[in-house]
Amino acid sequence: MPETFVSERFGEITYTQDDVLSFPRGLPAFENSRSWVLVGDEDNAVKWLQNIEDGALALPVTTPDAVMPDYNARIPEDELELVGSMDPSDLALLIVVSIPEAAPWNMTANLRAPILLNLKTHRAVQVIALNEEYPIRHVVFPEDVRETMKRTAILQGETS
Repeated sequence: MPETFVSERFGEITYTQDDVLSFPRGLPAFENSRSWVLVGDEDNAVKWLQNIEDGALALPVTTPDAVMPDYNARIPEDELELVGSMDPSDLALLIVVSIPEAAPWNMTANLRAPILLNLKTHRAVQVIALNEEYPIRHVVFPEDVRETMKRTAILQGETS
């Protein structure tokens, strides 16, 4: 049976219990926020992890391959147990991105702490990857793309 809630960013959202991602220990800084849904345009690589208990709380996320095609996070075994599967076909990863409102070209991705999602049970947890080479703030766009985006915004009067 569909349910609805109001999100500050997206307005009224209708979802079913099958859409809910359950975070048994919440997310860092949001430990008491345990029920989330993914929202956003189908054609946009960035989706939003929207909390259904707090309509003001939404985090931008994307798949790791959208940022780093050869991303291969090593996940601690106890985290795999927490989401309830060791089978890679049951699992997916999301990464949280930070998009500065005044300078979206400076978007970064947290490659060090992906969100591990069991696609069958919808249990999820943010983990610390064992790969120490992955940064918390990986710059998403190459320098030339960032400069082009910035120039375009300046020409359009979006920033000073």
